[in-house]
Amino acid sequence: MAHLRCISGCDGVHDVFQPLFSCPTCGGLVDVAHDLAPLQQHAAEDWRARIAARAISPSPIDQSGVWAFREWVMPGLRDDEIVTLGEGRTPLLDVPHLQKSLGAGRVQLKQCGQSLTGSFKDLGMTVLVSMASAMKGRGADVRALVCASTGDTSAALAAYGARVGLPVIVLLPAGKISSAQLVQPVSAQAHVLALDGDFDACMKVVQEVCRLPGMFLANSKNPLRLEGQKTVAFEIAAQRGFAVPDFVLVPSGNLGNVAALASGFSLLRDLGLTDRVPRLVACQVDAANPLFRSYENGLQALEAVTAQPTHASAIRIGDPVSYPRAQRALRETDGLVTSVSETDLLATMVEADAHGLFVCPHTAAALAGTKALSDLGQLQKDTELVVVSTAHGLKFSPQKTAFHDGGSELDGMDIPPELAARRNPPEALAADTAIVRSRIEALLA
Repeated sequence: MAHLRCISGCDGVHDVFQPLFSCPTCGGLVDVAHDLAPLQQHAAEDWRARIAARAISPSPIDQSGVWAFREWVMPGLRDDEIVTLGEGRTPLLDVPHLQKSLGAGRVQLKQCGQSLTGSFKDLGMTVLVSMASAMKGRGADVRALVCASTGDTSAALAAYGARVGLPVIVLLPAGKISSAQLVQPVSAQAHVLALDGDFDACMKVVQEVCRLPGMFLANSKNPLRLEGQKTVAFEIAAQRGFAVPDFVLVPSGNLGNVAALASGFSLLRDLGLTDRVPRLVACQVDAANPLFRSYENGLQALEAVTAQPTHASAIRIGDPVSYPRAQRALRETDGLVTSVSETDLLATMVEADAHGLFVCPHTAAALAGTKALSDLGQLQKDTELVVVSTAHGLKFSPQKTAFHDGGSELDGMDIPPELAARRNPPEALAADTAIVRSRIEALLA
């Protein structure tokens, strides 16, 4: 019911249970393709009933927000081969302050960072690691799971690899990820190799390393990751009663996520659960926006850039490996691409945090992308948007603390006065009741 298919035009078809990270015929990307006929034998009402029943099931597999949709994800995998850590089933929250400022019909935030390792990468890793473990159990040569990472990928891979007992090797750019992100793979006993280059350099090395026998690539070039990430579309639709929004905005770096969302929403339409797919919006930052530049030129070709420093470190990628997938996804969904400045990103993050959301900088880039849509005249009073939040804000505590304390983390960035006025450092007071009471009265006056 599922196989690997080359997306580059050579029509190569391959067994999904073999370690294959690119087309052996032409070298292009491969994707997981599903046989729709057996799935379409079930009525949409039957699928909705099955999904609803699993939401209250005590089974650990059913409780997973990925494996609750297992027939649509990896139907050839046995239940005893599934490696889950309770991923998915994350909240979809209304964002009234943004809805009001945009004049839109509804704005919602899909909180994918509320997961075990604090990012949406858990959704992809449960599928990838389950498949790698199953392949090894079925006789394939799988010695280690290997990835290049800006932080979140390594955390998720290390956790799921530790869960099933597979060695994990991480290549990351030295000094370019937060301590909160670095401690996760280290704690899970992954082998962390810090390279003297950026993410793109790490990605080039890891692709060469994975030519060695038994090295299992865990970056989003591997289509197994996208099978888990597409379940974000399933959850959004189910949480909205299978009424899809007009736009879905997602932070975009290596570009696997926008392709995964397109795949998920397309499957829902093909199974009759929804009547259309939303327009996807890939959100980038000016410091690393090769997709935005390509979009402005009609998505004809990608020119790699040297990604510059940005607070949104997870999308600091200048040569994204999944560009052909994103190109196809944007064309199929009549999608758009936005790019925002560091100042706009930071201002949006501060505003979102002030309304209780505590977002990561990548999510802030996507939230800022809603303003770009408004400026383009894309939003009406009945337009509905969902913004995908990709990681938990706690992973970026040093950035947030530095902003409010005026610390060195933000050195080199010009903070406009109106943004500096939002700084909220702790006040030091004497342990004296009268002084404290007086200050409280002044604050609440």
